[in-house]
Amino acid sequence: MATMTAIDSVDLARVITAIVFVGIGITHFVPPIVRPMAAMVPRVFHGRPFSPRAWVWVTGVAEIAGGLGLLFEPTRAAAGIALAVFLVCVFPANAYAAQHRDQFGAIAVPFWPRLAMQVLLIALVLWVGLA
Repeated sequence: MATMTAIDSVDLARVITAIVFVGIGITHFVPPIVRPMAAMVPRVFHGRPFSPRAWVWVTGVAEIAGGLGLLFEPTRAAAGIALAVFLVCVFPANAYAAQHRDQFGAIAVPFWPRLAMQVLLIALVLWVGLA
């Protein structure tokens, strides 16, 4: 039975991570999903420079581009770093949702687990982007 090398593991993790980011990015254009995501955008970001709905679309494009960027050697490191920055930038929306669980239901992960998950995701995109 063949064993996976460290390189194979990173490649597999990279492909899975890319698929997840592209898939989640695509959901940012599905109308029933866009509405609750737009509601998660904190008021301070409304109209600066985008509407909440446009912020959802912009973040969807960023996730798709970052996911695809992980798959190609020339863009891999930049994509990993950009996704890490992206994950930091979108955290305020997740924190807002966590504070308003009654409004967002299941998509509002409690603050501390969401923060831990965000840190792990940042480590993951840096690992697959820079390895």
